[in-house]
Amino acid sequence: MAKLPDRETCVDLLSRMCLIRRFEEEAGRQYQRAKAGGFLHLAIGEEATIVGTTSVMRDDDYLIGTYRTHGHAIARGTPPKSVMAELFGKVDGTSGGRGGSMHIFDGERRFMGGYGIVGGNLPLAAGFALASQYREEDSVTVCMFGDGASNTGNFGETMNLAALWSLPVVFLVENNLYGMGTSINRHSAVTDLSKKAEGYGIEGERIDGMDVLAVRDRVAAHIEIARGEGRPTLLEASTYRYRGHSAADPEIYRDKKEVEEWLEKDPIEAFIRECGEELDEGDVSRIREEADETVKNAVEFADQSPEPSLETLYDELYVVGETMGWYAVDERSPEPHRGEYGEDAPEVAKELAESGAEHIEPDEERSRPGVRN
Repeated sequence: MAKLPDRETCVDLLSRMCLIRRFEEEAGRQYQRAKAGGFLHLAIGEEATIVGTTSVMRDDDYLIGTYRTHGHAIARGTPPKSVMAELFGKVDGTSGGRGGSMHIFDGERRFMGGYGIVGGNLPLAAGFALASQYREEDSVTVCMFGDGASNTGNFGETMNLAALWSLPVVFLVENNLYGMGTSINRHSAVTDLSKKAEGYGIEGERIDGMDVLAVRDRVAAHIEIARGEGRPTLLEASTYRYRGHSAADPEIYRDKKEVEEWLEKDPIEAFIRECGEELDEGDVSRIREEADETVKNAVEFADQSPEPSLETLYDELYVVGETMGWYAVDERSPEPHRGEYGEDAPEVAKELAESGAEHIEPDEERSRPGVRN
């Protein structure tokens, strides 16, 4: 068992976990109110893995995640109000309202983003680690991904290159037992994910992802290996999400008894008990009240932040030369047109794009004929 740190560290760890929990709960509520658009993947229950990992990283270390990363950004220091504004699609969001829930990004704090493509962040992590090595810096990259990503081709290719080039990277699998709605027993022949990179020469270790101190202790050790010895390792954190894969998940693949058993391992409540006399009831109440207030302010900030203007619809589009691909074609128009034309696109395409970008308030939309309440 990892040693209990000093009071200040205990307060910091609990504060971050409570803030992430409260933020995720409110994000889910705002999604139901149609304030947050697109998809929404909540990490309620996984706070110990997130906070334990980030708490032992240096400011110059790189962190990259998947699509369940609101808490990762907050743990790295991104203001919750900026994350909430991104969920709302507002200009004050981390990506100017263009990324949404699955694409939180904060380059200033070296949180290199969340990615909607399963396993898509693995080769990017190798790239960050290679950059550190090439520049002769001692920064380390931590790559966090789900159990489902361990079955992708990117996983094997990245492990091979990371080992071959001795890259300073820590790969951390957030194993919450389900790849979307498929249990690990059904999607992975090897269920001890810490062993999945052994064939590439990368050693692994399995840890309790519901214990913030255990995560903190072992991640620190693996970061030291990456920083001091310049070689990759793999960690598997056994954790659990208390909500569905996404906000639209009916959760028909797991029974209530399983969820209840994991709720007894709640990482926040477990840490409070572990702190014992180090933190009294007053400390815990204050921490939770501060989290409530921070999230309340984040929602107000996101509500007041302006929508991106229609004039910026074509800003920051990236097309190479004269290449014409599906990403540069508006399939809603009768004829395809090149995306790089931007403002010079056919009028019908511009009209369709602009009408699709108009913001419709939930109450107004429900009042329209033919729209179900």
